[in-house]
Amino acid sequence: MTDSAPSSDCSPPPVVPGRARIGSQASDRASRSWWDSDADEYHRTHGEFLGVGSEKGEFVWCPEGLHEGDVHLLGDVAGKDVLEVGCGSAPCARWLGTQGARAVGLDISAGMLSKGVDAMAAAGDSVPLVQASAEFLPFADTSFDIACSAFGAVPFVADSARVMREVARVLRPGGVWVFAVNHPMRWIFPDDPGPIGLTATIPYFDRTPYVEFDADGTPTYVEHHRTIGDRVREIVAAGLEVRDIVEPDWPEWLDREWGQWSPLRGQLFPGTAIFSARKPLL
Repeated sequence: MTDSAPSSDCSPPPVVPGRARIGSQASDRASRSWWDSDADEYHRTHGEFLGVGSEKGEFVWCPEGLHEGDVHLLGDVAGKDVLEVGCGSAPCARWLGTQGARAVGLDISAGMLSKGVDAMAAAGDSVPLVQASAEFLPFADTSFDIACSAFGAVPFVADSARVMREVARVLRPGGVWVFAVNHPMRWIFPDDPGPIGLTATIPYFDRTPYVEFDADGTPTYVEHHRTIGDRVREIVAAGLEVRDIVEPDWPEWLDREWGQWSPLRGQLFPGTAIFSARKPLL
């Protein structure tokens, strides 16, 4: 979720937050527009933390700073075909390439992908990038050994069950699928890193998406909620096996706020859930 700012004579039209049922096409349009327009600001705020401008990229799973190089949730990636779903500017895909993976990044936003192109041009490396919706992966069956997503795509699509099926389709038998999302329990709290964000106000079982509208009533930002059980059932229904659900602790060294993530909240309840699944062997 995002914070809305008051309008002035020189500012954009006011953002109106609310809850509404949003289908796949409207959700995709909103995400594409939002991330295209927010790409510059997002990278000014978070690019250094994510390692976007580093020589080889970085793979940071979440605002808690969990790094794939430390936790190895994907296992050995050397020589593997790896798809990053919702790659943004692709620091994770670039880092995977330095570990010997044949990585491919996919994102719906041309604005975010262009940041990845710029980063690769500056560093002199190259990872294939594809613009597409996560609900319709433009790859042949059994194309990848590993699929991953660090807060990309899954919370922003209307039909996350379809994403699970699509990932299962493009994975080879024995393939791994690991994705990070806002911890579902965060849905019940206001989107505030301070004391206001410690009081539960929203029903956990209310799956109505959070939507921001422009002055004309057009959705400009959409975030979808699923419970822990929903996520597990979607994974299993896609024919995948759940291996683990990781809930990262807030590290003592990290005093950085990121939207609703903060040391205050992180000491009390999890901000991130990382789901690990596997496609069964034939």
